[in-house]
Amino acid sequence: MTRPGRNRQPGRPSPGRPSPGQHNLSAADLAKARAAAASLGPGFDDDDWHDAEVAGERDSLSDVPGGVRLQKVLAAAGVGSRRYCEELIGAGRVEVDGEIVRRFGARVDPQRQIIRVDGRRIPASEDLAYVALNKPAGVLTSMSDSRGRKTMAELLGDVGERLFHVGRLDYDTEGLMLLTNDGELAHRLAHPRFGVPKTYLAEVPGPIPKDLGRQLLTGVELTDGVASADKFRVVEQVGGRALVEITLHEGRKHIVKRMLAATGHLVSRLVRTQVGPVSLGSLRPGATRRLTTREVGDLYAAVGL
Repeated sequence: MTRPGRNRQPGRPSPGRPSPGQHNLSAADLAKARAAAASLGPGFDDDDWHDAEVAGERDSLSDVPGGVRLQKVLAAAGVGSRRYCEELIGAGRVEVDGEIVRRFGARVDPQRQIIRVDGRRIPASEDLAYVALNKPAGVLTSMSDSRGRKTMAELLGDVGERLFHVGRLDYDTEGLMLLTNDGELAHRLAHPRFGVPKTYLAEVPGPIPKDLGRQLLTGVELTDGVASADKFRVVEQVGGRALVEITLHEGRKHIVKRMLAATGHLVSRLVRTQVGPVSLGSLRPGATRRLTTREVGDLYAAVGL
């Protein structure tokens, strides 16, 4: 059976290709074209009807030989269904290496090229992993320990063999840890120059004086210099116990405990609840989850990638 568009006459547009001045396909036209392709039977590739210019404008991006179709990369990254990803491409909302691409059949290399949707970078490479862990107290922020203490490796299982943690939490501190094999992102998230905020809940003796927030925001003198909080609020006070929330971008060792201790409030329990745009949420202690495409994109944006 002769496949459509393979023996077209010179000078005539191929079936489905826009003529000069013709508008892009509407969503309804796109659905009809897909249905027509499906009716040709299993020998017809689902993407064969996507010619180099179909339903889009030409651009200067060169196809990568042996590359993956752009809409497949987007769908695999969790952006949405392939049909939805095609709509994003047709609407000019997808960039590859800084250039807007409107061709559904554009072939890209997700391992090498930077792909953005609505200006947000997406985790296109299937080799990269992004994981959130709720570290319990009494677990070492490490993959091994010569003293036999429990480490994160025991919580991560096989997935931990190829991941490294972003920053650290004290042995007795709980909460959100990010792990990834994306070295550039991990480096920037951990580096103080990028000022990624981290939020903690601290249990301290009450009552809390009214000027504690002002002290922390203004800056507290420590042995290694002044440290200040970005945000502070009292969550609750019950009897002689208080729960406070503190946000800061400092990365010095024991920084939250030392700041509160310097103001006369010893921390009895500390939980990190947020790193940049990623929240701990309802993740139970010791459990892990994969970050969403949006969360990874927000992390990229937070460090200028």
